[in-house]
Amino acid sequence: MSAALPDSAPAAPAAPGDEAPERRMRSAPLFLSAPAALLFVALVLTPLFLTALLSFNQFDYATGRTGGFTLEHYLSVLTDEYYLEIFFRTFRISALATAICVVIGVPEAYILSRMGNPWRSVFLLVILAPLLVSVVVRAFGWSMLLGPEGPVNGALIALGIGRMKLLYTEGTVVVALVHVMLPFMVIPVWTSLQKLDPAVEQAALSFGASRGTAIVRVVAPQILPGILSGSLIVFGLSASAFAIPGLLGGRRLKMVATVVYDQYLSDLNWPMGAAVAVILLAANLIIMLTYHRVVEGHYRRRLG
Repeated sequence: MSAALPDSAPAAPAAPGDEAPERRMRSAPLFLSAPAALLFVALVLTPLFLTALLSFNQFDYATGRTGGFTLEHYLSVLTDEYYLEIFFRTFRISALATAICVVIGVPEAYILSRMGNPWRSVFLLVILAPLLVSVVVRAFGWSMLLGPEGPVNGALIALGIGRMKLLYTEGTVVVALVHVMLPFMVIPVWTSLQKLDPAVEQAALSFGASRGTAIVRVVAPQILPGILSGSLIVFGLSASAFAIPGLLGGRRLKMVATVVYDQYLSDLNWPMGAAVAVILLAANLIIMLTYHRVVEGHYRRRLG
């Protein structure tokens, strides 16, 4: 009688070459992301690191040379009322521009999301069209529009109000920033609305909610990520804006970016300019991370 065969034969040992494809699959993301990571390090992290190093250098006004180590520039910025006032003005203008962009951009994105073709494409192009024009050109356009001999003052004179000083004021800088930054608010909110099922709003309306209640209590909480993204972009770009404050704010209404420009190119005090730039970056990060944490926490509490 022949011996019974085993139910299952032991698996053959894997060939040494069989692990190579799996290893290549695991390492493929690293190889694919390596060029972008190298560019990020070379074009972003390295200049920031060099700027931070420069901010700790001593500066000799007699010779214009830098060298040595000092914290004098940071102490000067953080203890001088002149610089503190400029930082406060910068963040106040940026916050006001961001708030206005939210008030205008969210309804605009909502209306855009409810449009049908071809009007949606037409108005989306209208919203994005200002991005095709240089910020400097748009700033010059606002200076011509609001100048002493511009159309706005001409209309005020015709109405009997008289000529008003519109240029070189915080209001003018805020208006121009809103004009430039509004597309950066509309697009993230519109993207969030595209992901939202319209049946959710219709369900709220079918249960007796008004249109305004449905938007405020049903739609708005679900598009908070889009509002958060847009407001972070607008605030960050507004706080670091240079062309608009420089051209429409003038020499008296300084913001942080214009101070950095003056330190680098007028006073030639590169360490001080680097210190101001590093403080602006750190303050921006603190404000934006705090805002992100608060809004994200509110979003999670509302939607569970």
